[in-house]
Amino acid sequence: MSPPRRRQVAKFSDLLDALAERFSPVHLDVVKRAYVFSARVHKGQVRVSGEPYLNHLIEVAYVVTQMKMDPESVAAALLHDTVEDTGTSLEQVEEAFGNRIRDMVESLTKISRIDFKSREEKQAENFRKMVLHLAGDYRVLLVKLADRLHNMRTIEYLPPERREKVAEETMQIYGRLAHRLGVDWIRRELEDLAFRALKPVLYRNIETQLKKLRTAREDLVKEVTETVSAKLKEMGIQHEVEARLKNVFSIHRKMEMEGLEFDQINDILGFRIIAETTNDCYAALGAVHAVYTPVPGRFKDYVALPKANMYQSLHTCVIGPAGFRMEVQIRTRDMHWVAEEGIAAHWRYREGRSGTSKEDETFAWLRRMIEWQKSIRDPNEFLDSLRLDLYADDIFVFTPKGDIRRFPKSATPLDFAYSIHSGLGHHCVAAKVNGRLVELGYVLTDGDTVEIVTSPTQTPKKEWSDLVKTAKARASVRRWVKREEREKSRRLGRELLEKELIKHGVNLEVVLQNGALAGVLEGFQLTEVEKLFQKIGYGKLAVGDVAEKLLPGGEPKKDLTQRIITPIQQIFMRAMGRTPGVVKVEGKSDVLVHFGRCCDPLPGESIVGYMVYGKGVSVHAASCPNAMRHDPERRVDVKWDLKEGNTLPVKIRVFSADTMGLLAKISRVISKTKTNIISARVYTTHDQKAVQIFELVVSDADQLHSVMRAIEKVPSVIAVERFREAAG
Repeated sequence: MSPPRRRQVAKFSDLLDALAERFSPVHLDVVKRAYVFSARVHKGQVRVSGEPYLNHLIEVAYVVTQMKMDPESVAAALLHDTVEDTGTSLEQVEEAFGNRIRDMVESLTKISRIDFKSREEKQAENFRKMVLHLAGDYRVLLVKLADRLHNMRTIEYLPPERREKVAEETMQIYGRLAHRLGVDWIRRELEDLAFRALKPVLYRNIETQLKKLRTAREDLVKEVTETVSAKLKEMGIQHEVEARLKNVFSIHRKMEMEGLEFDQINDILGFRIIAETTNDCYAALGAVHAVYTPVPGRFKDYVALPKANMYQSLHTCVIGPAGFRMEVQIRTRDMHWVAEEGIAAHWRYREGRSGTSKEDETFAWLRRMIEWQKSIRDPNEFLDSLRLDLYADDIFVFTPKGDIRRFPKSATPLDFAYSIHSGLGHHCVAAKVNGRLVELGYVLTDGDTVEIVTSPTQTPKKEWSDLVKTAKARASVRRWVKREEREKSRRLGRELLEKELIKHGVNLEVVLQNGALAGVLEGFQLTEVEKLFQKIGYGKLAVGDVAEKLLPGGEPKKDLTQRIITPIQQIFMRAMGRTPGVVKVEGKSDVLVHFGRCCDPLPGESIVGYMVYGKGVSVHAASCPNAMRHDPERRVDVKWDLKEGNTLPVKIRVFSADTMGLLAKISRVISKTKTNIISARVYTTHDQKAVQIFELVVSDADQLHSVMRAIEKVPSVIAVERFREAAG
């Protein structure tokens, strides 16, 4: 069975009791010493809730024991905040507990110590750093998951803004990490806790309906359990049958994605059969199909083809009593253990090494993340790749030779090509899928056989990054495109400088040969001429400023200054309703600033700027995927430069039930927040839902979030989101 949803550990003895079930007293010594050490250095410290800080450490350590981890991991959990929150040094930790525990504590400390300019950059670099330290010890990630789980269990004590940020990060990253690592019981609880913090009204509504369903279906559960058990006993199969309910967030996600009401979801209630052997699993599948009619197309064999997170089980959907559709999962005890514990179930720590070569295969995804952080320089791009892989559901396709390869759902032939070799991907022009010629954007499905068609003249295109679904392929495409952009900028920069110098009778080739550029490079803190050309091409250096330093004395400087912004461009920007004064470009003045239409950042949101030659600085939200496509060398520091009274238009979209008077209710709620409505339009969908789009005038992101939270509390409202009708 999976661990309980919540277990408050009142005493350290509870922790020892849990460990004593699997380890001898001599192995528990390190845990006892870690507890005494932490109790001493954290003495007098309290959490926001007012409880002693030591309670948090015990709770985290207890979660680690629930993952069936070793005593060293439990000790590291007890010590994980000692360096960060007390005067303890890493040397003191090593002296008391040895180098392995010291390394784990150091890795956990470094993850939280990094200070960056924006929340998004800090989040991105935190995970990049975490992945880097996983190279030394994968257990760090499991302790980090345990730490986040207990923080989420006590999230109600945080102030609202902080609570929302932590819950959002948990939903986007930590819940998906738990899923990818196969620790399903932690995934379920993290998702539900984050969902409850972000959408309390929706959470309570679904939770209430779940309780009613559980009561209403007691007789059905009993009937199905007895019927299936009788059939399995008749076949001589040892087994257990148990009913299970989807967690609250999984139900909400399915309702949103498929546009369903609660009572339209067929697999809220399901059944699980635990058998003794793999052969028994397949026999049990036949027994279930003999008793209940299977639903065509709803069978999945994850025993023969396990998921990337090691999950194995047979899934089938059948029509039960009174036409009730229900999912049945069938697995062995070992498979069930892995399904709940994931990577923790495979952990073996012997003399500082992890398990056997077969067990090492289960760490393939973690090793892939480590390779990403080495090859992807931009932390935001790394986080984008991480999210891409975290959200992937698997499909299996075949090579022409019959080898099986795993890909995320919606993968394309380009992903297949890059998985084999980057050169094959770069020159891919089409593919043959099941013998039929298809385009690069074709979406692969389970069981496809793929053959790549190449051409020596083909090279990656920028738009390929939208076609691929794997982090490896996307990183390869972006590296190629950025390399090409750098080369284009280098050529452009050289050409611009050459033309500027010709105006004044100076030959660039002569300048390059006589070494006159050496002093110029030093003045701009550069070491290579090529970098100088690139910066001119990117627009980060004005060509006039460079030329001025190369020309003979007495040359009129005003004739050489090349301004990036023109009066006509300034007028155009004002006409577009985007005043340059809202954002300040650090280190530059009179620079044209325009906002990315793809993300429309608001004051208060973290932003990044990129030089676009001849167009000034393009400002994007730090988390905008389009911003990540730009070369990091084009990035310039930008910050909000707000004046009192500055406002910006923004659109939101509200999904709700189609009920009379709802538009008026939402409009009143918006007015109560002292937010002006520019326009509103409403339409209904084919499934009798209402969609309302409001254009509002707000001063910053905080005001927008306050409006959205207020709307979410209106009865019949399903979801509220930021809305952008056009990208550019």
